[in-house]
Amino acid sequence: MTIIDAIRTRCESVLTDEPMHRHTSFKIGGAADILAFPKTTEELILLWKFCRENDVPITILGDGANVLVADDGIRGVVVFTNKMRGTEILQSEKIRAESGVRLAALAEKAAAAGLSGLEFSCGIPGTVGGAIYMNAGAYGHDISGLTESVTMFSNGEILIKSGEEMDFGYRKSLAQTCDALILDATFCLSRAEPEKIREVMADLNARRRKSQPLEFGSAGSFFKRPEGYFAGKLVEDSGLKGFRVNDAQVSEKHAGFVVNRGDATARDVLALMHHVQDTVYEKFGVRLEPEVRILGEKV
Repeated sequence: MTIIDAIRTRCESVLTDEPMHRHTSFKIGGAADILAFPKTTEELILLWKFCRENDVPITILGDGANVLVADDGIRGVVVFTNKMRGTEILQSEKIRAESGVRLAALAEKAAAAGLSGLEFSCGIPGTVGGAIYMNAGAYGHDISGLTESVTMFSNGEILIKSGEEMDFGYRKSLAQTCDALILDATFCLSRAEPEKIREVMADLNARRRKSQPLEFGSAGSFFKRPEGYFAGKLVEDSGLKGFRVNDAQVSEKHAGFVVNRGDATARDVLALMHHVQDTVYEKFGVRLEPEVRILGEKV
């Protein structure tokens, strides 16, 4: 049995030699050897175990946000969890969500139930799993402040880690340093009127539309915030707002974003990134680090 045949016995939805630019918010990236879309936790675990037991490279993604995929693509199996969309309202003002649930959908589900706390996440692209992995945040809040527990699969067993055990920090978590799958997470929220919650969400989304280059492909904020600084301001103060390498550009609206104006390649983005890093370091002595995950061949 070939690898693709084995994958198809474990997951119904599978593509081969599939261009990743069709599946990422940056709209950039060469082909993945195999692309799989599990719909259940069981399918996800079966894929993970097969790849680990047979030394097949495996990359887990949520919805294709916050990543830059190389022009030569990704070898092995790429798994998107965005078909795993189960949510459950629990007692004591809690909500549990599978790793593939989009943050915007989760925020709306919570709002409908009169549960407040996730409003900040309503405009963040991506999924629960990605939010846990990166400790996603916006407007002074991050996901760690709400996380009660995370269910993970590691070394053949299912583990439940408390929020404290997830070792959250700025754009980091335990999931980045351990060989484990994020299956679901439970969040502690608070009661509020649904109308009030939606007013906050509408305001945040309006602010986002006004300040961020949502009309172009991007991976969100490109650089991590250096301690004591704001990345976008450092880039702008370095005279780099609007700087381009072919169709990769530092956004003219918000210098913390790198956008794809149409036909940018990963090589263009990386060349732009290195120029920005070098220029900011020369001017301010601060080395910017990418927040975006850079994946694939020859990066």
